[in-house]
Amino acid sequence: MLLVLLDDVGFGAHSTFGGPVPTPACQAVADRGLRYNQFHTTALCSPTRAALLTGRNHHAVHMGGITEIANSFPGYDSAIPPEAATVAQVLRMSGYATGCFGKWHLAPGWEQGPAGPFDRWPTGLGFDRFYGVLGAEASQFEPPVYDQTTPIAPYVGRDDYHLTEDLADRAIEWIERVTASAPGKPFFCYFSTPAVHAPHHAPKEWIDRFAGEFDDGWDALRERIFAEQRRLGVIPDGTRLTPRPEQVPAWDEYPERYRPIARRLMECFAGFLAHTDAQIGRVIDAIGRLGLLDDTLVIYITGDNGASAEGTVHGAWSAPAFQNGFQEDPEWLLEHIDDFGTARCENHFNVGWAWALDSPFQWMKQVASHFGGTRNGMALSWPRRIGDAGALRTQFHHVIDIAPTIYAAAGVTPPARVNGITQMPLDGVSMEYTFAVDGPSARTTQYFEILGNRAIYHDGWIASCFHGRLPWVRVQGYEFDGPQEHWELYDIRDDFSQSVDLAALHPELLVAMQDRFDEAASRCGVYPLRDPGSPFWGEFSVPSSLGEATAVTYTASHVRMPESSVVNLKNCSWRITAEIDVGIAPARGVIACQGGTMAGWSLYLDDGRPTYLYNWFGKELTFVSAPHALAVGGHFVVVEFDSDGGVGPPGVVTLSVDGVAVVSGRVERTVPIVFSMSGETFDVGTDTGSPVGPYPHLFPCTATIRGVTLERLSEPGAAIAAAERAGLIEAGLRAQ
Repeated sequence: MLLVLLDDVGFGAHSTFGGPVPTPACQAVADRGLRYNQFHTTALCSPTRAALLTGRNHHAVHMGGITEIANSFPGYDSAIPPEAATVAQVLRMSGYATGCFGKWHLAPGWEQGPAGPFDRWPTGLGFDRFYGVLGAEASQFEPPVYDQTTPIAPYVGRDDYHLTEDLADRAIEWIERVTASAPGKPFFCYFSTPAVHAPHHAPKEWIDRFAGEFDDGWDALRERIFAEQRRLGVIPDGTRLTPRPEQVPAWDEYPERYRPIARRLMECFAGFLAHTDAQIGRVIDAIGRLGLLDDTLVIYITGDNGASAEGTVHGAWSAPAFQNGFQEDPEWLLEHIDDFGTARCENHFNVGWAWALDSPFQWMKQVASHFGGTRNGMALSWPRRIGDAGALRTQFHHVIDIAPTIYAAAGVTPPARVNGITQMPLDGVSMEYTFAVDGPSARTTQYFEILGNRAIYHDGWIASCFHGRLPWVRVQGYEFDGPQEHWELYDIRDDFSQSVDLAALHPELLVAMQDRFDEAASRCGVYPLRDPGSPFWGEFSVPSSLGEATAVTYTASHVRMPESSVVNLKNCSWRITAEIDVGIAPARGVIACQGGTMAGWSLYLDDGRPTYLYNWFGKELTFVSAPHALAVGGHFVVVEFDSDGGVGPPGVVTLSVDGVAVVSGRVERTVPIVFSMSGETFDVGTDTGSPVGPYPHLFPCTATIRGVTLERLSEPGAAIAAAERAGLIEAGLRAQ
């Protein structure tokens, strides 16, 4: 079995479903098997993945949002319970080899550090083999890869490295090893690449293939996709193309000066998706070379939610900038257009492209009330079992139905108890009946909810409520059932795209549908509904591995430490104290650092001279460097920051050596919320991931590091602390 899941791809992106990006691997799966045009996800990354692997609704397994914005209510704490064993656990107990390659995004934030626990890492939830990234997003060129639970840096020394290619290499290697060392042993390969989540990184030659393809803008692209969808028959005759939301600018109204930026950003996305599909094709081809393709169930889900509009109206060069709430200056984007798609930036495309790629539906990722957030194309093949090759299936299904389908295909009855723990019932239904014929759906009811956007499907009707917050704006707080909310009603038996609201014509049916949503929400743990802008949300926070500590000493054993597990030096005055021994002068290398190329700080030795660097979103680099190199022997190097106060405050940095202040400098702007959502971490004695400063990858310290102490010297007060909490939610939303 090969289960493929892509990230942040709209229904209308793949050529298999009428999109502008050629996806021959997906098309080959559809040609050997079936394509499904009414398959649904949850509208968000972690919830889709939890539902996919457990066969239960996402709130029921505690994943009502992404792990970065968890709260302490059961439906949202991000801790998948042992009562919901994953398909990998069940298949492994049934004799399968199990491998996970790619993005995980299911480990609670307080369990992602080197201390574990590792129960909710892939190796703790049923996978023999894990190779990939833990979090929401990653640089494709300098990713924070884990091999099992060990952090590695496979990109070092390789100018040709790309994460998706690496994942395909490792998956192929694993499949070949399993089939050779244990002939006849079945395998379950979960290939869950972080592509094509931002940053949209791809080899330049792949991006350049699409030069000029999108010059006429997102309105014209949406029309082209719609026409191709009708031609292919992946949408029914009579489907209406829903209009552009007033909040999305028309291409004709978009400033002509900035259109080259938008065009190139879309070319980067297209190149990234085409490149990703090619790597998936390599994995499938490898199975074919082994002679196993006829007996392999391949499930290719084209996205874990709709296309992402989190790149803002103008797009983005620095992901940490917009995750911290700083809108990109389009003039900056214009000046740095050649960076797009490279390791020099973390680019994301404009809102308009996300809307276009979700053709013919309303809205996009995060908006679980409408199909633009939840409808993803799926292709499925199993030549030994499916005789209706190349056909379309129109049954209404949801990601929770994949696990039961896999169990049915494997001939496995899900156990009532796993490791002595009684299991929750599955919410999904097997799709195996669709292998033979199109027709009525075995799924008759399904609820949807993400961040207050909610809907309920039942027997061909769907009631939908958009909560009001736009996916690309800063966190806004809205009351539930407030004036911005309006329940809509659609008969999707005749209205594939949710284009005609029938609520006024069928008020009694709408009330019945709302009651049905309430029943499902009460049963699955959806309540209390969460609004990311709620001023009270900090009162319901989840655990922190750091606890209440405000000063901690780290050693060279501390590498790849997640930001949330390290003393927070933002929005306060602070001190860094490093005790080192110089054996051979001049010493060089990183003493300690946090973050990466796009944001962070580093204390390092530059030809023996202690140097402190502050990196503000890759745009402003402030260096404070001692005038002289350290002599052989023991030294204390201390950096102190005297904050001016406020959120993201300026302040004065003073660097001292052996108790004597040797240099001071002013940092005019600091990062207020988070250095990185893409896996950049805190390191002692090296710099993993992308380098914070102008030095080589890793840049290991040649001095002996006795300890590095991070210490908060002031507390910002309740108002700033509340702003930090709200900002962390915002950063999570912008990275999901």
